[in-house]
Amino acid sequence: MTTETLDIKITKNTQSRLAQTDFSQLTFGHTFTDHMLVADYADGEWKNFEILPYGPIALSPAISSLHYGQAFFEGLKAYRHADGNVSVFRPDKNAARFNKSAERLCAPELPVDMFIQSIAALVDVERDWVPAADGYSLYIRPFMFATDPYLGVVPSNTYKFIVLTCPVGPYFTKPLRVKFETKYTRAAEGGFGFAKAAGNYAGSMLPSRKAVEEGFDQMIWTDSKEHQYAEELGAANVMFLIDGKLVTPSTRDTILDGVTRDTVIALAKDWGITVEERRVPITEIVEAARSGKLTDAFGAGTAATIAPIGAINYEGEELTLSDPASREFSKKLLNSLNDIRYGRAADTHSWNYMI
Repeated sequence: MTTETLDIKITKNTQSRLAQTDFSQLTFGHTFTDHMLVADYADGEWKNFEILPYGPIALSPAISSLHYGQAFFEGLKAYRHADGNVSVFRPDKNAARFNKSAERLCAPELPVDMFIQSIAALVDVERDWVPAADGYSLYIRPFMFATDPYLGVVPSNTYKFIVLTCPVGPYFTKPLRVKFETKYTRAAEGGFGFAKAAGNYAGSMLPSRKAVEEGFDQMIWTDSKEHQYAEELGAANVMFLIDGKLVTPSTRDTILDGVTRDTVIALAKDWGITVEERRVPITEIVEAARSGKLTDAFGAGTAATIAPIGAINYEGEELTLSDPASREFSKKLLNSLNDIRYGRAADTHSWNYMI
């Protein structure tokens, strides 16, 4: 782990798009800020850290990430406080997970402080792009990919690390109608479902499209062996309030160790709520929904934050849950999260990294 201050070259964009951006009409991931951060890994070290105008980069068509999938990413957000200050939420957790992905995909680790310094420097340059409205934020996308320009199924010796930023609004605008997915598999034991590998998301697109064609917003992925246990909700962790207990699938090599998930668990424990991290059978969720013991269900993720589930479908049976507007727990969660991230409440866990 390095403790040195990064020497980051900054080249400013002379024609900002900020004034032409409608912050009331933000489609997630479509609007990019004026700059990006780029760095290279070669000869066993990270070098050439630079912030430069957002735009295309020149790459060989033979780079190994395009052919063999050595690519992964993270997602985190920056928030504007009422006093005008800007913070990034829990970047250390994202840095640690970034390196778990790197290890699994045979890529070089990026020291945690390099990761955080890179993000802080870019957010500082783009701080005018951080929205002020509640529910809005600056989404930050760090990613790494292999760049060796030859065809061979071996780990690359060179890599690029890039950070992009996008002003974003709410990801979901309505309660989700979901189904348990019992045919397709997101991740298998022994694989890399715990990593934010690009391939994980590529493999989810066909079943996600089929689910939408059937009238669902998302699916709850199930285990690959038996399709009997809940794992994730689309690209987010899934959580259930059953008989007053917060129940969520335990992290394993098929489940992402979500930063929002970890934050929700910490808050629930602060409030004296029993938390159970374990394997969660589909039958338990279905029976709890039928009996009324399932009083809340939601996805938890950086993009979605807290995404209420309105109905769950299992083998054709539609299980309608309570109106999310009447749910005390998830409403309290979202309000508490926002109060901390926007600087309206005490940050007792030191989650906000001030820029």
